[in-house]
Amino acid sequence: MGLRLTPVKKVLLITLGGTISSSADGGTTGVVPRSGADELAAQLAPWLPHVQVVPHEFRLLPSPSLGLADLFALLELIRSTEDVSGIVVSQGTDTLEETAFFLDVLGAGTHRPVVITGAMRDRDTPGADGAANLVAAVHVAASPQARGVLVVFADRIFAGRTVRKESAVHTDAFTASPWGALGLVREGQAHLPLSASPAPTLPVPGLPSDLPAVALISTGVDDDLRLLPGLAGFGYAGVVLEGMGGGHVTAGAVDAVVACDLPVALCSRAGTGPTLRHTYGYPGGEIDLLGRGLLWGGHLTGVKARLLLLLCLMHGWSGEELRERFETIAGG
Repeated sequence: MGLRLTPVKKVLLITLGGTISSSADGGTTGVVPRSGADELAAQLAPWLPHVQVVPHEFRLLPSPSLGLADLFALLELIRSTEDVSGIVVSQGTDTLEETAFFLDVLGAGTHRPVVITGAMRDRDTPGADGAANLVAAVHVAASPQARGVLVVFADRIFAGRTVRKESAVHTDAFTASPWGALGLVREGQAHLPLSASPAPTLPVPGLPSDLPAVALISTGVDDDLRLLPGLAGFGYAGVVLEGMGGGHVTAGAVDAVVACDLPVALCSRAGTGPTLRHTYGYPGGEIDLLGRGLLWGGHLTGVKARLLLLLCLMHGWSGEELRERFETIAGG
């Protein structure tokens, strides 16, 4: 009998920059993105003997500098790529949850897994975590168990729809509270005992030359939100309001909310939702605000609700169609 060889799987590695690609610039100005896809792929090779990692340096940016045009171009690259078992995207962690949400809502992982990862420590820092996260992400992307858009960080596997960053400094910076992780990577294998139910998606909108602007506003004690009615005059097309608790504002802010002549989506500033719908009946409570026409933010954080509202506005939806489309995704 001949030897039974393990088939080699092909995984596309798309790099966008971020801490995982960063090192010191030799001066005193801190670390900046430097290492591209080829260098990262070469670093991974000894730990991935049965996976062919195909590097593609797509951007070399800190993640706060990634824009919607970059994300739409990334989506197009993912959708047009053929002949790979899965795709890994590496980027900075500041906006990683937004990239994951964007790709998931627009169905990027429909035909094969798209796995996003990054690092909290640059390549010059002791205990740099980038290589370990990349190896784990490739194992997940090559796994027959993997489905949809996923995030892999510190050996935990999260759904792209629910993941969020909860620490600015720790290597296990990501969570999906209250749902939790879908699985983990152990001894070079992806284990996914929990699978996320298929979530509703949006059709991909066209990218206009003039993107609609959506403001993200948080509120707190004794805040009258007087800036809201003036946002339309600054060219904003919509607002996401992060209310206190389950989605609440002060009674003194209600008039300003009502006077805002823009679509307003209501979320909780707490970070872990959901935004309530039917509990608190006082002025400025969620029953009052939703009854005045605000969009229900569901389980979304403010940054995700902002992206969702922007995508909906790019389609030109308004009125009840906007509400139905937005709240279907927010609640799913």
